[in-house]
Amino acid sequence: MMRKLLFALALGLSMSAMGQVLQVTSIERVNLPDKAAVAAISPQGDYLLLTSATNQGLTKLDLASGQTQVLSNAPSAGHNVKISPDGQTVVYREGSFNDKHLRQSTLKSVNLATGASQVLVKPTRDLQGYNVDATSVGAVNKGKFSKKAIGSAKAQNVPVLSINKGQLMITSNGKTRQLSPSGTQFSYMWASLSPDGTKVLYYQAAHGAYVCNLDGTGVHKVGQMRAPVWYDDNTVVGMMDKDDGEFIYASTIVAANLDGTTQVLTSDDVIAMYPHATSGKIVFSTPAGEAYMINVTK
Repeated sequence: MMRKLLFALALGLSMSAMGQVLQVTSIERVNLPDKAAVAAISPQGDYLLLTSATNQGLTKLDLASGQTQVLSNAPSAGHNVKISPDGQTVVYREGSFNDKHLRQSTLKSVNLATGASQVLVKPTRDLQGYNVDATSVGAVNKGKFSKKAIGSAKAQNVPVLSINKGQLMITSNGKTRQLSPSGTQFSYMWASLSPDGTKVLYYQAAHGAYVCNLDGTGVHKVGQMRAPVWYDDNTVVGMMDKDDGEFIYASTIVAANLDGTTQVLTSDDVIAMYPHATSGKIVFSTPAGEAYMINVTK
C-alpha cells in the first residue's frame, strides 16, 4: 500500500513542480535484513552499503539476491563511504580510541571480489578527506596528501576535497590549498566532485548547496537542500528536511539542475533522508530504519 501511494504522489509532484528534472518511474521499498541506513549505492546500482543510524558497521546488500556481507563492525564505518568506479573496492573509516581515550580513524579498503583488505591511512586524529578513482585512493591527513594503489590501470590524478577546521580544501597534483569559494566566514560540509571531475558541489552551512569550478570561480546556488550528491554532471539530489530543534519531523528528496530547475521527488508520507544516487536510481533512508529506491529516467 505504501509503495503505491508513494509512487502516485511522486508522479503528481513531478508534473506539478516548477520544472521537471527527472522522470520518476517507480518508488520501491528495499527489503532490508534489519533496520538500517543506506551508506552508499554502487556505481552499477547492483548493491547497497548499509550501516546503523549512528554509522556503526558496514554491510553489503546484493539487491538481486538479498545476500549480505559484513565488511566491518567498527564505529564510523558507515560515514562517508566511497566505492571505486568498477564497484569492486569499498573504502571506509574505522573509528577507535587511542591510549588517551581520544577518538581516531583508520582508513581501510576491501576488495569485494577477493575479500582482501588494506590499511590506507593508519589511525589518526585528523583524516580530513579522501577520494577514490579507478586505480587509487588519495587521502589528506593532517594537511598532507598520500596515495595508495587499489588497481593496475593508469592513475587519473583526481583532485581530493577535504575539510580543515570547517574550511573547504582541494588537493591537486599532491598540493593542498584552501578553496572555500563562498568565503572563509562560512563552514563547509558534504563536498564532492562531479562525475567528470570538473566541478565541486558543497553545502554552505545554513545557506544551501552550491556548485563551483575547481579553481573556486563560477559559484552559484543550486538549492536549499542538505546532504547534496551528484546524480550526473548537471544534476544534484539532496534532502529538504524540517525539524523542531530536536527531531526531524519531515523531509523530502529533491532534484535540481545546475540551471536552477528544481523538482520534489517524494511525498510527505515518508521522512526521506540522505539520498545516494547512480544512473537511473536514487536510494534514501528513513529514521525508522527503512530504505526506498526511486527509479528515474531523464
